[in-house]
Amino acid sequence: MATRSQTAAVLLAGALTLAACGSGGTSQPPGGGAASGGRTLVIDTSFDLKTADPGRTYEPTGLIVGKAIYETLLTFDGADVTKPVPALAESYELSEDGRTLTLKLRQGATFADGSPVTADDVVFSLTRVRDMKGTPSFLLDGVEVARTDDSTITLTSEAANPALPFILPNPALGVINSNVAKQHGATTDPQDKAEQYLNSASAGSGPYMIESFNVSSQVTLKANPKYYGTKPAYDRVVLRNVEAATQKLNVQRGDSQVALNLSGDQVTGMPATLQVKRTASANVIFLLANQDSAISTTTPNAEFVEAVRKGVDYAGLLELAGEGSAQAPGVIPSQLLGALPADQGAKRDVAGAKAALAASGLSNPTVKLEYPSELTVSGLSFQPLAERIQANLKEVGITVDLQPAPVTTALDNYRNGKEEMGLWYWGPDYPDPSDYLAFLPGKTVGLRAGWKAGAAKEIEAAGEKAAATLGDDAREAAYADVQTKLNESGPFIPLIQPGQNIVTAGSVTGLEYHPVWTVDVADLGAK
Repeated sequence: MATRSQTAAVLLAGALTLAACGSGGTSQPPGGGAASGGRTLVIDTSFDLKTADPGRTYEPTGLIVGKAIYETLLTFDGADVTKPVPALAESYELSEDGRTLTLKLRQGATFADGSPVTADDVVFSLTRVRDMKGTPSFLLDGVEVARTDDSTITLTSEAANPALPFILPNPALGVINSNVAKQHGATTDPQDKAEQYLNSASAGSGPYMIESFNVSSQVTLKANPKYYGTKPAYDRVVLRNVEAATQKLNVQRGDSQVALNLSGDQVTGMPATLQVKRTASANVIFLLANQDSAISTTTPNAEFVEAVRKGVDYAGLLELAGEGSAQAPGVIPSQLLGALPADQGAKRDVAGAKAALAASGLSNPTVKLEYPSELTVSGLSFQPLAERIQANLKEVGITVDLQPAPVTTALDNYRNGKEEMGLWYWGPDYPDPSDYLAFLPGKTVGLRAGWKAGAAKEIEAAGEKAAATLGDDAREAAYADVQTKLNESGPFIPLIQPGQNIVTAGSVTGLEYHPVWTVDVADLGAK
């Protein structure tokens, strides 16, 4: 994740070790059992939360909250992010040139105060996100929002934008009650002052409403009595800020029903009464080799990069990552359209790596590998990964000098293209392959690897073609081509997708991991 200012927030999410509130951190019933009649669900997670204002939120915990309170024009069916489906819009159509998206609004949708959701509410909400210049504003860069009639919305992009249907499900684009929000300072410019109100009240049409909201300890949601759709199974959902070790204890002793942030090691040996959902996360951990000769005289060498690619023990990295993890054959994660098949993943070839290093003309090179020392992704620390890569490359004849740094320092060097080699991760801003064009020369991540526009014209041409391609089958082929070319001659080496391990009580049903909002609490049922 991280095309713009959200980079720091997302990367810091894994690094923050927050004080646990534990079982004593809430005045709510312990949840799910006899004391609450099975109507209260307690979810433990490590908070990365700044606001409940959909126009400003982009942090993982905020997206969980936003998904419950606000509805978007489109959504996804469970964990399937390959095809957007109707939500507040009952249908949508993308024009042949890919520039105009027309959506027909569903009739009968109402906000929490009972008033109807209108086309004017949609236009106000989306325009507000775009023009407030908050963290999620980039989602609608270059998109004009217009009301065609009482039931029709038209989104017009400056260029072909086949990703737009995949962007609209983001909870940051939730539709708010414009009349109520305006009464509390909402505008469509940076002078908007509605955040305080939206942190304490619900102006959405979703299945839940805010009961209480604290960015550092606990958020309590209550069922929306005027929700027009299928009523949620739980009357109340309590999200608590709890560090991972305590999450494990709480779910084991029944003080919570869901633990979202456990590592592969922590979910090993769970009691049979608990359910463990193991799946590869949508985060891709990768190596970069800086192509700027002012930064390094070693890493721009194509044969050196090939030696690294062939020298890494990918199977060994998977062992470190634990159950649920998967090798990343390309930069696009397995859940998304355009991901490369697993059998195209790189394989270790020590002899080939040594041959490539010999062909490079470099003799016993030493390189610095930078990475954030305290950052964890899905419970996985970067330190053991870096140490394993160091050992792998030593066998090839490459000396790796590990350079861990606090995440703020490491992030600064990474974003400014100052790392000789870097170990980082990328998660989707939205579940569409176009988000990964950031790895091309002259783009966001490409520049972080010192890869300037014009450096690889064949790859850049493939990227331009993919960006303009329409139709799922054609797009899948186009993005597979981009990644194949990146793997052949780019400065990035995709490594693994760490596992996402979620533990639930045996009574909880319907949980699916989602790469954007982690879990849809309204989908959760109770046995």
